[in-house]
Amino acid sequence: MNAKQLVGIVLGIGALLVSPFLPLEGIGLSGQITLGIFVFASVFWIMEPIPIYATSMLVILLQVMLLSSEGFVFAARSAPVVNPILEVVEGREAFILPEEAVDDGSIYRRVSSKRFSEIEGVETLKAEGGSVWLASDQIAEGMAILSDAGHRSITGGAYSYSKFYGTLASPIIMLFLGGFALAASAVKFGLDRNLTRVLLRPFGTRPQFVCLGLMMCTGVLSAFMSNTATTAMMMTVVLPIVGSMAKDDPFRKAVALAIPVAANIGGIATPIGTPPNAVALAALKEAGISISFSSWMLMATPFSIVLLLIAWRLLLWMFKPKTEKFEIEMQCVFNKSPKAVISYLVFGGTVLMWITEKVHGISTSMVAFIPVAALPALGVLGKKDIRGFSWEVLWLVGGGISLGLSMKDTGLAAWLIGLVSWESFGGVWVIILFGLVGYALSNLISNTVTATMIMPLAITVGAGLAVSGDFNLVASIVAITVIVSCSMILPISTPPNAIAISSGAIETKDMSKVGITIGAIGFAISTVCAVTVWPLIIG
Repeated sequence: MNAKQLVGIVLGIGALLVSPFLPLEGIGLSGQITLGIFVFASVFWIMEPIPIYATSMLVILLQVMLLSSEGFVFAARSAPVVNPILEVVEGREAFILPEEAVDDGSIYRRVSSKRFSEIEGVETLKAEGGSVWLASDQIAEGMAILSDAGHRSITGGAYSYSKFYGTLASPIIMLFLGGFALAASAVKFGLDRNLTRVLLRPFGTRPQFVCLGLMMCTGVLSAFMSNTATTAMMMTVVLPIVGSMAKDDPFRKAVALAIPVAANIGGIATPIGTPPNAVALAALKEAGISISFSSWMLMATPFSIVLLLIAWRLLLWMFKPKTEKFEIEMQCVFNKSPKAVISYLVFGGTVLMWITEKVHGISTSMVAFIPVAALPALGVLGKKDIRGFSWEVLWLVGGGISLGLSMKDTGLAAWLIGLVSWESFGGVWVIILFGLVGYALSNLISNTVTATMIMPLAITVGAGLAVSGDFNLVASIVAITVIVSCSMILPISTPPNAIAISSGAIETKDMSKVGITIGAIGFAISTVCAVTVWPLIIG
């Protein structure tokens, strides 16, 4: 264990232990516990003393043990907070409360999620059957009242533990699981390689168009498969090309960089293309907003195509080719075995149902379970194939969903947002500020982790602005997600970058030069789209 990891453990555990005891105004005990879990998770995700997916599992465990109604903190405590019910007693307005709520002779009202003050002028009008009718100018219907001023409200956040476990079976998790099943079957029967060769044929042998073809193929595959797996597969295609070029030809770098750049951009195009998309969709769903597969594609796919073309021209400009002609092996033979044909049909049928969701009305997540169930049942995928799924990604996303749930329902997200006067910012500035934070973090840590950390806060801010002004929440969240996915400056920024740099064909300075430029352009385009075009698509 290195010094960075040791510091991460100390800071993370320290924050978890100290947070419940901090003198914070306006946030309840459950909110303070959630704050500790949030800081703990953030530190562990950034400094990685343990794998990031393991941190996500710890997040769920901590919520089960510390925030659930059956856990260590709340299992033995009842919340004596009650809401008064308006009645008419002897011609006067009165409020009925349980007798135990006023058995000490003093009554308090909640003035924040944590603090209580005594109610004055309380008159008891009637008491019978275990209930008391009270009258006071300071009592109002729906007000939170209790009899112990020292009580720290735990209302909000004290769920059954099953609520937290349930995030591992979230519809968004099922969406990604379906994508993994399709990708596994495509790789098993060579569909990805054969599609690559078919798609490359129209691009001829001129270097600039071969590069465009490689980028288009990578982008298409990355939209429906893991961008990490796509990059690994496509690098096996381009490395022989790079090796055939003269060592002083700058275009070697363009071809090698084309794959990770296209994989990162292509993943933006569909909800299953990259984990940050799933994190954003899950956070929106927790806020009561669902986006169809086709709606996401209507916004993100044109963006991806435009940015891909810009990236292509940028690579040609930065690394001009000396080679005049490329020869690529174009022979492909599609597997025609029964299982392969079934794989093709399930793949095509699932994608078709995804993009026509508005026609048949079956949700994207429901459709996603078709390949999960059908491919193993029909013998297309076996135990070995299923073991090869990226389960750690699902764990990471599941932990993020769970943390976002607690942040919203304990009031922590609203409390954090309340520390800044967001009303003084316009809607565009919300996108820019969250985009800048997301872009900076995502270049240094996992873009999935970055999205997990900022999405609950961004949605809380956006929801408030959407109610009070002309602000499209969905378009803005899509823009922030896109910006996070455009972070590709360093080898550690994304797995495709790491795979590309390991080939030895490029250097970090080349990757950074391209990544900074593409990131800035993607940031600008997505921000403009979020305030002009995308709100028209969402409605």
